Amino acid sequence: MIGIKFLHTVVWAFFAGCIVAIPVMGALGEFRWAMVLTGAVLVECAVLALNKGRCPLTAIAEPYTADRRDNFDIYLPEWLARYNKWIFGALFVVGEVAVLVMWLRASQM
Repeated sequence: MIGIKFLHTVVWAFFAGCIVAIPVMGALGEFRWAMVLTGAVLVECAVLALNKGRCPLTAIAEPYTADRRDNFDIYLPEWLARYNKWIFGALFVVGEVAVLVMWLRASQM
């Protein structure tokens, strides 16, 4: 179970990092990198959508414990695990809009 929680946390950190890095790449004018990061996040969104909004690692962790708290399968505070999709979904959308604006401004120069 520790291994699954650790892996889930590493995967989460990777995608959370991608979401945070998208507007940073836009601000640096690295629009190709912003696009690559966006693609990675969209692949993760597709995986979640195909699994009815759940990470596949959650299903792998379930047989090992009766615990069903929001963070039973990941090393995150319970409040962050509970609101993770809302928080990072909003950050993703805001970051994408910001990058689009930055790209449009850069392309007009």
